[in-house]
Order: sequence, then structure tokens, then C-alpha cells
Amino acid sequence: MENHFDKRLNPTLLVDDAKSVVSLLLNYYPEQFQNPDSYKISKYAYGEDYHFVIKEKLKEFLFSIQSAIGEVSGRAFVDSAPVLDKAWAAKSGLGWIGKNSNLLTQKVGSFYFIAELIIDLDLDYDNPTTDHCGTCTACIDSCPTESIVSPYVVDGSKCISYFTIELKENIPQEMKGKFDDWAFGCDVCQDVCPWNKFSKPHNEPLFTVNPEIMSMSKKDWIEITEETFKTIFKNSPLKRAKFEGVKRNINFLK
Repeated sequence: MENHFDKRLNPTLLVDDAKSVVSLLLNYYPEQFQNPDSYKISKYAYGEDYHFVIKEKLKEFLFSIQSAIGEVSGRAFVDSAPVLDKAWAAKSGLGWIGKNSNLLTQKVGSFYFIAELIIDLDLDYDNPTTDHCGTCTACIDSCPTESIVSPYVVDGSKCISYFTIELKENIPQEMKGKFDDWAFGCDVCQDVCPWNKFSKPHNEPLFTVNPEIMSMSKKDWIEITEETFKTIFKNSPLKRAKFEGVKRNINFLK
């Protein structure tokens, strides 16, 4: 987060003459869930990699703006540059930053991706909404590794998502037995959030659940070969951890 901090604060360093940040949400809450006798992966990884899916939608959106208004310059961002996604989304009134540091909304919870168009067009801007976490501490109380160290503050280095996706070395032994069978990412702090009772299944075909993933048992995960991994997870977010990373995570959970 320290890298390119100036660009995170100043969008004109990313897009010349930038005047507006257009924040957008895309639901990924699934209709089906994994086999309960399985190692778990985050719901966002059930379908195709969201980076490619959303980038295409943003290109179409920018084209539609240009078609309607005329010459508008801008760039699309999906987790791909130093952009403060949640901060801009909160500033635009799409939701508030919850105690688990995720963007929450009263209408659809938090199972969605955040993306932006940064453009050189002045707009009428929306206002931030209010915080509706109240006295609830469900996310803090439920985090398996106690990574939510205080309300609204997450120690990323303790988060299961960090250990199972970003960490390239071996997972520290002191974390043994704390992962609750999560092999890629973790949804605990979202699953327990009361606002997610309003989550509704998405209607994006490319996020459709891969039936092979849904039916996999722990035995299937343990015995998976690199060839099978490349076939099942061809366009999946799991490719970020690679076959070796996923196998390391499974071995750690056994």
C-alpha cells in the first residue's frame, strides 16, 4: 500500500486531466455453494476471473459514454492500479466501510466487486452515506485468525486471504489449525455480517459456478494433479496462487 501512495491520493497522476471517479459495483454472490465436505474457496472465485469480466464491461461503458456525449478520455480500473477502490466507493455513496474494512450496503450486503472509471468529465457528484454497523461486532468475533485487530482496522498479515493467496513462502506453523478449511481466500467476516442476509444471486453468466469445483471433496483436492488444476481452473482467480500455492495450502490444512 505504500507503493505509489501519491497516485492513490491523486487520480490525475493516473489519468491526465482527470475530473471524476465513477465507482461501480458488480454482484458475485452465488446461487449454489460448495460441497460441505470440502476445502473452501472464496465465493468470488467460483466462476471466471473478475478482472477480465469487469474490464470488458468497463470498456463498453466508456464507449457508451463517448457515444452519448462525445470525446471523453478515461481509464478503467479493476484491482489493477494504485486506486483506493473502497474509499472512492464510500465517498460516492455506494456504501460505508464496515468494521471488517469491506464496503457494506444496506441493499445488497458486501459480496460484490468494486471497479472505477476515471474520466476527464465534470459530473454531479453523490454524497457519502452513513455508517450502519452500530454496535455489531460479528466480523471481529468470528475472524479465525483475529486479523480484525480493532473496529475498522484489519492486520492484513494475519488474514487467511493473505496467507492463502499472496504469501509466496511457507505458511507460519503458528497458524496451524486456525484456517477453518479455507484453501483460497476467506469469507468468514462477510458470511457473518447481518447485512449479507440481503445478498441476492448474481445474474452474470461468466460468474456461473463451475460444477466440478462444487462437487470436489477434500480427497479430490488432496489428489488433484497439475493437469487437472489447469483444466478446472483455466480462467479462475485460483491461477493467482498457482498449482503449487494451492497444493501448499491443502497440505497445510490436512
